[in-house]
Amino acid sequence: MGPDEQEPEPTLPPAEQMRARRLAKLGASTTPSTSATGAESKSDTKENESPKPSPLAASTSQANESRQAPEAGAQTSTPAEAPAPAPASSQPVPKTAAQPATPASQGTKPQDVTIPKRSKSDVDLPAVRPQKMQKQESPEDWADRTISHFFRVTLDPSRKTDISGHPLTYLPNLASELQEAGANAEAEGQRPLLSQDNLDGTILEAASAFPHNKPLLDYLLPCWKRILRFSKSPAMQRDPPPERLELVKEARRLCMSNALFALTVPDLFGREENPRHDTLVPYLLKGMDNEAGVCLDFLAELVSRFDEDESYAEILVRSMVDISAKVANMTMGDDYRPAMNVLIMFSKYKEIMQALVKDERFVNKQAPAPRIELDSLLGPFFRLSPLQSDMAKSYFPNADNMNEAAVRTAQNAVQVTLSAHQFDLMSVINNFVRANEEVRGRVLDWFAHVVNSNHKRRAMQVDPKEVSSDGFMLNVTFVVNELCQPFMDTTFSKVGRIDIDYLRRNPRVDLKDETKLNADQQQSDAFYAKKAEGTNNFISEIFFLGLAAHNYGTQAISEKMKTMDRAIRNFRRSIEEFETERENFANTRPTQLAAFDLRTARYREALETSVAMKHATNGVLTDEKMQAKSITFMRYVTVWLLRVASQSDYTPEKRLQVPLASPPPEVFCCLPEYSLQIVLDNFKYVFNTMPQILLSAVGDELTVLCVTLLESSAYIRNPYMKAALVTLLYFGVTQFFRHWKSGVMTDVLMSSKFANDHLLHALMKFYIECESTGANSAFYDKFNIRYEISYIIQKVWPNPHYSRQLREQSKINKPFFVHFVNMLLNDATYVLDEALTKFQKIHELQVELKEAGGMSEEQRRQKQDELQTTEGHATSYMHLTNQTVAMMKLFTDTLDDAFTMPEIVQRLAGMLDYNLELLVGPKSSKLKVDNPQQYRFQPKTLLADITDIYLNLGGKPAFIEAVAGDGRSYKPETFAAASRIMANRGFADPEKLSRWAQLTVKIAAAKELADQAEQDFGEIPTEYEDPLMSDLMKDPVRLPSGNIVDRSTIMQHLLSDPKDPFTRQPMSIEDIVPCDDLRVEIEKWKSERMAAAREKLAAIADGTASEELARAAAADPDAMDTSQ
Repeated sequence: MGPDEQEPEPTLPPAEQMRARRLAKLGASTTPSTSATGAESKSDTKENESPKPSPLAASTSQANESRQAPEAGAQTSTPAEAPAPAPASSQPVPKTAAQPATPASQGTKPQDVTIPKRSKSDVDLPAVRPQKMQKQESPEDWADRTISHFFRVTLDPSRKTDISGHPLTYLPNLASELQEAGANAEAEGQRPLLSQDNLDGTILEAASAFPHNKPLLDYLLPCWKRILRFSKSPAMQRDPPPERLELVKEARRLCMSNALFALTVPDLFGREENPRHDTLVPYLLKGMDNEAGVCLDFLAELVSRFDEDESYAEILVRSMVDISAKVANMTMGDDYRPAMNVLIMFSKYKEIMQALVKDERFVNKQAPAPRIELDSLLGPFFRLSPLQSDMAKSYFPNADNMNEAAVRTAQNAVQVTLSAHQFDLMSVINNFVRANEEVRGRVLDWFAHVVNSNHKRRAMQVDPKEVSSDGFMLNVTFVVNELCQPFMDTTFSKVGRIDIDYLRRNPRVDLKDETKLNADQQQSDAFYAKKAEGTNNFISEIFFLGLAAHNYGTQAISEKMKTMDRAIRNFRRSIEEFETERENFANTRPTQLAAFDLRTARYREALETSVAMKHATNGVLTDEKMQAKSITFMRYVTVWLLRVASQSDYTPEKRLQVPLASPPPEVFCCLPEYSLQIVLDNFKYVFNTMPQILLSAVGDELTVLCVTLLESSAYIRNPYMKAALVTLLYFGVTQFFRHWKSGVMTDVLMSSKFANDHLLHALMKFYIECESTGANSAFYDKFNIRYEISYIIQKVWPNPHYSRQLREQSKINKPFFVHFVNMLLNDATYVLDEALTKFQKIHELQVELKEAGGMSEEQRRQKQDELQTTEGHATSYMHLTNQTVAMMKLFTDTLDDAFTMPEIVQRLAGMLDYNLELLVGPKSSKLKVDNPQQYRFQPKTLLADITDIYLNLGGKPAFIEAVAGDGRSYKPETFAAASRIMANRGFADPEKLSRWAQLTVKIAAAKELADQAEQDFGEIPTEYEDPLMSDLMKDPVRLPSGNIVDRSTIMQHLLSDPKDPFTRQPMSIEDIVPCDDLRVEIEKWKSERMAAAREKLAAIADGTASEELARAAAADPDAMDTSQ
């Protein structure tokens, strides 16, 4: 048969059914190319059609006549030349269908050679070409060489490798088909050629021949990458002939199709389903830069075919599910980066994200909290954290013995590692959120499921088996907080877009079981049952998710630190006890000793783990960048809360009206308590651990929040939250570092008009209210609260505005001021007495322990425990004493009139006299303790402050009379002793000593007059005597119970106990009724007794005293002694 003759089309090969299915898949997935028919397509032609031209190449001269040049600017091509640039030397060479490439073949650039004219007896030598063949390569030869390069195949049984040494797969079936078709019958000595027409058959046979014990993608994926690189090569970018472009395009399409068939219908290649082979997972994990890995181009083309077959999207979803399951068994110490890179790569395609969020494993609302981080698609990636116990121990080996510098270094490493991982998580979630509304909604559903399932993380006792892990929740909180950052500008311009009605529009966040700010469950349910119209915007969605995430995430972790500290102390105590007890097992059987040592070892291991977890937790929580962003969120929450509470458009540059309206708005009362709690807890934590980041992060809004809610304390029901408002202000004025001139908020409190107008009154108001908070520990809590209030007032007192405001309060709001001072006196009396009494006990115990020669070890231990407990109490009380006395000194210096009002002065004088007696009287020797500074006990300072209070009020006759009239504690010798001590110890200047001496004389003279008056009055009639104080009434009033007492007595009583002292029924000062008639009688009686006394004195002066007067004096021992 001559070279110009045509042979009839060959018959179909044996695997007809498989080929038919394959063609059906290809035909359903894409439109066939105009030139790509393939051997299989020939079976569909009608019998009467004329046969197609031979697919085999003609002679070289014929090819040269039909094509002028194969590529613009290209040198003479040969079949042995690689049609695409070799991969960079840094990239691994892909495995072939026969054997893996050797390192020597990587990056090898083919040389320009020629091949001699072939004959039937010639051996195919791809690396050799005759020198005389210098003309252009024919299109057929180019196609054959290109396809051979793409798929590493040949139709020549004698050709084993390509020019680079890569093994080639011989395709006997295709070669036989072409030969049987008679395509080359007339061209003697010419071999069959690979072409676009037989491209599908080429791929099918090559893929079917690939070893079945290997995944088929091991072959097809490198083929696809070779096609991709060739399509991007310079040769293909310089306007190549259309048929070449068409060939490359069709090769790429068919290679991708077959790769997808290998994953979805492996039986097309004669393979059985194999989960280990029919998956993209290993190729995805190898990475984009790996020759055997999935790259972005492959992924993009796969995504482009999602509409053709829904199973294609399922390929990636299944892959992500499998990868996520692998990550669920990893820690941060494992190689999780490839999996993370896959998630990042997937998040770059909206179509993939759309498919992922539709999967039931993306959000399974039936999953309990501990399983979310293991079973959901995103959960395992968020679970990775240095807070996993194995990771904590790797960062902090031998944690209990690490020095501070080593701990800090390890914590820095923890922060860097976690920050990098959180950045990746945020980039993924950001892509999901920006994809489209459906994807964004599903992501928000997942975050909502996380927080809604973890309510128990804020329980009093947290069971780790019932909640998500700390590391998982920390990452969730970080990402949600990051999503809030774009709308949190420094001017609060978008705070108005946070819609409070979100909570009444079927919110994603579950608030039903949450404690509310000021509403019970019934009120809350009724309020949220009234649904609001409208739709929720993204800012509102993510803001309320942020509130919940902070509550169950970082704030729950901060709270857990207290539990960690207790556990560590308990472990250490137990280990010490074990070491002491071990001596008792020394002579026991070895098995008992071994069991004892095993128990001790377990406790040591638990201690190491606990300390490592504590260091790791501290490390992540003290990340300044993370906390700075949290503070930004908290500032927004602060402003938003003030807007809801005041029902205004408040921002820091606007003035808020205080006090707030009463009653509180229902929408504020029904807010979850944690909406305020997280602000207070977060700021408290940062103040305690890293106050330096607050210098530029705190504005007026925090001051406004604290002052407003203290002034309008009825807006909050929880007493601890009210106390936390004071604590924030206390931290705000505390000088945490020596180089700081003041606290973070001191300047604001000193200069802000809002603070100047409302701070002092708010603090005084809560000073009174905390007397009875309703909490179980209210009695002791009030002292801590009042200590902090005293400290705040002292720090802002240099601003004269506050002293003027206090003076105004004493005049325009006298009952309020008297109540405040009464509380102040109560505290001063109690804490001074408790502190000084504890020092007496400490003194006794220290003496006993020094002389404990006859004590048993048990008795000595008991004494030491008692001493330790007493020392703790003394320190606390002394701390409170110093602060209370210092504030009284400030106030009395400014408001001597106010502190000498009848309702106050007697109690104040009695308190001062009693404590002065303790400090300098006969019992003062019992206050001597070892190392008094340990207990903050500074007797000199305390005595100086108390004597200053005396001198501040010494110019007021009412005060002098009150001191002199204190029959319980006033003694002239006490004042003399105080004078000697101040002079001898040198902590009072001559001017103060002189003033003290003058005051001493005045009080002594007043005492003499008081004693004289008492003798003058003699026995007081019962009806004129105060039944509570047993002295003469000056302003009698009738109580609701009908009893009559002096006005000053009942006023003092009601300041601390608002009940009738006789019936214990509630009453107020408004319930008393003046007894004017009785008052007139008392005054008349006093006048008469005073007149009688004056007559007696006159008679003595005239020397006319009679025996009658003498007998009267003898009969009445209370009468004046006239014999002197």
